[in-house]
Amino acid sequence: MTQDELKKAVAQAAVEHILPLLEEDTIVGIGTGSTANLFIDELAKHKHLFDGTVASSEASAERLKGHGIPVYDLNSVPGMRVYIDGADESNHHLHLIKGGGAALTREKIVAACAEEFVCIADESKLVNVLGDFPLPVEVIPMARSYVARELVKLGGDPVYREGVVTDNGNHILDVYNLEILDAVKLESQINAIVGVVTNGLFAARSADVLLLGTQEGVKTLKA
Repeated sequence: MTQDELKKAVAQAAVEHILPLLEEDTIVGIGTGSTANLFIDELAKHKHLFDGTVASSEASAERLKGHGIPVYDLNSVPGMRVYIDGADESNHHLHLIKGGGAALTREKIVAACAEEFVCIADESKLVNVLGDFPLPVEVIPMARSYVARELVKLGGDPVYREGVVTDNGNHILDVYNLEILDAVKLESQINAIVGVVTNGLFAARSADVLLLGTQEGVKTLKA
């Protein structure tokens, strides 16, 4: 199977995973990226079973609306049963690196509000040690250089993602050459730097379930 076929298989598995949870008042959190887009397309076939969604990016919101699926502001919903999103990397503890699509802050907020966080990915994303994928850090624009200097002190090589402005109006630094052995600790250290909005480590709030598309079928990993 190609990578695209693996992504489609895991998107279908994610819909099957959440179908028992869907009721008339259910709100589903939706992530951002190519795998999340495939999930949205599959979920649209069952849009009559639930109330609506909260999206982690403007791009996902537009795709959902294109399918006729209601999209609510997070502040207007009382809670969220489940959040579905992809990842750029996952370790076996289901600690994730996210933010390749520059939506990490909204993704982290929506994940924090969900009772269950289901990550969907193809097998290439599962690693023993996080860090081969550069860690995105969303920063207030005026703090970009200061934050970069502080990230160097933590052992990383930050690179400004030129031409990218997040949905929140901020900049992204991608931090290379990190070997992330303690993801929870590093997530906290980076978030403590003045000028950082948040970083792409999802470790303090990791995924609860990882649906992994493999050549042998979709595997279910739990934290």
